[in-house]
Amino acid sequence: MAADDKWLLIRNYDLWSNLTDEEYDELNIVHNFIEARKGDYIYFEAFHHNKLYFVKEGYLRIGYIDESGREVIKEIIQKGELFGQITLEKNSMNGEFAQAYKSGVSLCAFSIDDFQKLLQKKPALALKYSKQVGAKLRHIENRLLNLLNKDVKTRLINFLWQMAQKHLDPASNTICIPNYLTHEDIANLIGSSRQTVTTLINELEADGLLQYDRNEICFPDVKKIQNHNNVA
Repeated sequence: MAADDKWLLIRNYDLWSNLTDEEYDELNIVHNFIEARKGDYIYFEAFHHNKLYFVKEGYLRIGYIDESGREVIKEIIQKGELFGQITLEKNSMNGEFAQAYKSGVSLCAFSIDDFQKLLQKKPALALKYSKQVGAKLRHIENRLLNLLNKDVKTRLINFLWQMAQKHLDPASNTICIPNYLTHEDIANLIGSSRQTVTTLINELEADGLLQYDRNEICFPDVKKIQNHNNVA
């Protein structure tokens, strides 16, 4: 990818959107640009991998290998999100891996030390970053509370509603988004089995809450799924 194309990708990222041309040159963001092919690991068992990543294009699986050797997926990251040492605390990733998923990915990466220097120079950037990290931590907390306190169907509806919220259009009561998740992915993310998720998705389709295929997920009536989520 040409340097100009990388620059445009990075500038479309909300965190960097208000920087001037001079600040872009000073930060040398393009120098920190990474591209990886589908299936490539960005890092693996990263106990001492002290970096922070911003996703420009593509999807990544974040997970770890459990004691039985099974791959456990904690999160699927997509365009506009961040991952890695988001708290800027070193040596705290506990064997985590990040892998390009579905397609190739484009990333912007910084070492923890370099990124902290950026934040010290750019208070507005630091404030924006703290808000983004706060939103991510709230999402993780809500997911944990759902795993502890909600039944599987409620967790599934809540998960789907969170996906829908990212694509809300005030002018429409219908939302369709690209489907980058398998039933197995969803099961991993809500703490269930693939068979249970398949059964529940079929029930939601029968109830008119969802239309699900390999290419996209549609919510025919946003108010209806919102009401179900609120009741849950």
